[in-house]
Amino acid sequence: MRATEAASNLLEQGGKSIVGSAIRGMKETQEMIDFAAEHNVTADIELVSMDYVNKAMERVAKADVRYRFVNDIGNTLSAA
Repeated sequence: MRATEAASNLLEQGGKSIVGSAIRGMKETQEMIDFAAEHNVTADIELVSMDYVNKAMERVAKADVRYRFVNDIGNTLSAA
């Protein structure tokens, strides 16, 4: 445990970090997607147009976001 603490201190002093991800390989990711589809697991989102992105970021800063924002790039491009 001490070796980990020493390494951690050295990393912090150098402005470095060790990061990880809960995302696994393609097989596990596909299994998760298949499970979600089979059990109708969906995400609650707020679809926003590209001209609303700055306002959306302001809302994120204010913690005024209930759902995940998703940029509606397809409709934004077709409207141009």
